[in-house]
Amino acid sequence: MRLIFAGTPEVAVESLNALVESDHEVVAVVTRPDAQAGRGRKLVPSPVGARAAELGLEVLKPEKPSDPDFVARLTELAPDCCPVVAYGALVPQRVIDIPAHGWVNLHFSLLPRWRGAAPVQHAVIAGDAETGACTFSLVKAMDAGPVYDQIRTPIGDQTTSGELLSQLAVDGAQLLVRTLDRIEAGEATGVPQPEEGITLAPKITVEDARLDFSRTAVELDRQIRGCTPAPGAWALFRGERFKVITASPADGSARPGELVVTKKSVHVGTADGLLELVQIQPQGKKSMRAADWARGVQFGEAESLT
Repeated sequence: MRLIFAGTPEVAVESLNALVESDHEVVAVVTRPDAQAGRGRKLVPSPVGARAAELGLEVLKPEKPSDPDFVARLTELAPDCCPVVAYGALVPQRVIDIPAHGWVNLHFSLLPRWRGAAPVQHAVIAGDAETGACTFSLVKAMDAGPVYDQIRTPIGDQTTSGELLSQLAVDGAQLLVRTLDRIEAGEATGVPQPEEGITLAPKITVEDARLDFSRTAVELDRQIRGCTPAPGAWALFRGERFKVITASPADGSARPGELVVTKKSVHVGTADGLLELVQIQPQGKKSMRAADWARGVQFGEAESLT
């Protein structure tokens, strides 16, 4: 089939690569406009945009998918189908209707669970035993279209959202190609999503990532893993931002937020026990082992994270 791929972040690059290597023809790529980045705030292309340029593909960067010039160019290119992975903008119905086979979205959850921008992060934070990826027909409502196919994967008790998303990006790319193959062969049938079991996965904000030590150690561990690598779980130590990169529930007790420091370890009190801090990042410093950090700190009585 003749394809126009839509995607923006790094997690979508695997799918672009897989489609280019498939039997389908990728004639152009749609991505979000260049954004400012770095200390110089220079405009840089999205990861998908940069990869598309490397591949010599035409790159379309509309401010909105409803922009008349974009709609005209998309119509002119006459795609059979538009596969989409984490594009980052709502596509209006008249644009969805341009390709004969519509837009086929790869989403990193087992729909209808975790519709939205951060499905993997929410699955880890919620303590789900498994997640996966789905391909579905794009409709106007968010992540609500009929599902073509899915894959499932367990969530390990030490898995971070970053690790899980990297795995799903690779496996999901093959799922997307398989779905498009089946659509071309006339073998794909979208199954409507059930009304039961719908949950939402909005973007995780920096404030969402703040640790509340009145919660249990297991809940905090999930939050830390769900917010790794971004936006990064954090608390305050002596009024400054203190990131917790890895941690582990542990036996013992202390007041919520109270630091328990020995020569070899750093623990913090929670609602039901201790949480061992393994890898941390104090404000303005590089990531380091918590025990190494503690050796360079003069602790007073009853120091805590808040």
